Amino acid sequence: MRIRDFEFNLRELAGSMGDFGTLFPLAIGYFAVNGLNPAGLLVMMGLANIVTGIIYHLPMPVEPKKVLAAVAISQRWPPSLIYASGFGTGVIWLILGFTGLIQKIAAITPRSAVRGIQIALGIMLAIQGFKMVSTGWILGIISILIVILLRKSKYAPAAVVLIVLGIAVVGVKGELGGVVRFGFALPPVTFFSLPQVWTGLVLAGFAQVALTTTNAVIATSALIKDYFPNKPVSEKRLALNHGVMNVVAPFFGGMPMCHGSQGLAGQYYFGARTGGTNIMEGLIEICLGLFMAGSIATLFSLFPQGIIGAMLFLVGIELTRFARDIKLNETPIIVLTVVLALLTNMAIGFVVALLVFHGMRRFGRGRKYIDWMAGS
Repeated sequence: MRIRDFEFNLRELAGSMGDFGTLFPLAIGYFAVNGLNPAGLLVMMGLANIVTGIIYHLPMPVEPKKVLAAVAISQRWPPSLIYASGFGTGVIWLILGFTGLIQKIAAITPRSAVRGIQIALGIMLAIQGFKMVSTGWILGIISILIVILLRKSKYAPAAVVLIVLGIAVVGVKGELGGVVRFGFALPPVTFFSLPQVWTGLVLAGFAQVALTTTNAVIATSALIKDYFPNKPVSEKRLALNHGVMNVVAPFFGGMPMCHGSQGLAGQYYFGARTGGTNIMEGLIEICLGLFMAGSIATLFSLFPQGIIGAMLFLVGIELTRFARDIKLNETPIIVLTVVLALLTNMAIGFVVALLVFHGMRRFGRGRKYIDWMAGS
């Protein structure tokens, strides 16, 4: 283990906050709507961050599974069903990892489909960020300027400044003192039934596996190669990591978790370069879960949306920058992937693009054209 694999400084701390924009809204929903225990969610997420940082020596975001979170919150699932769905998807990822199926899927995925998913994600994040900035234009524009001016600062990194600014805004409004309560709470021991595992998979789990395959495994592995070419992480390792953390966390109040290329882009954009990012983020989350579980949901909900929106907006633009290395022969599949992902969802965009690509290659008609698109 090389010492430069782990740095603990303001830059890494800022990077650890780069994907808070995806955590805050879904965590608030889990707390307020579904009644998940904040101590369990935050402590298990913190532990997953620390272990992941130690294993990979890289910034590796740990975030909520978005399809499961969206369905669970909108349908007001009980906590046990959420834990069961996380466990079920974890088992699937262990199977995909140990059997090598995930590597076979990755092997038949053209780079154009991966780039399409990354660009679609960037557009989605930029749109969502713009909507959040529009809730408070002045604060949002100030936040964007702070990022532009301070993103690479060693002494006042943009993400750290923005978090402090957000807390200050809440304090100036007089809302901070009434909600901050300190206490000690351990993660609960939680249970679920086997029928709930199947129910969770049918309602949202299988759709989540498709999204995780594209965004959290294949696209994340590709993004790591772009950012850290000397430290590649295979799709198999990512799949197994997803499996392990999701079969363990549900028994201690942990939410369904995954990695994500947009989270990695956010962390990298705001300064993350080593495994120290994950360790610092994990320690923050564990401390919040252990000592502020009683007030963290309210604090998250009070944080200014304009600041989070500015972060999301600029991270979205960062993801779309991968369009710069697109080759002309990759354009058709990329456009197909992006359009379908935006009009339906990323999983459908990915699957259809994959079927079109290999369908044209398999059958005689259009074979020369698809070979040209593949660069062969």
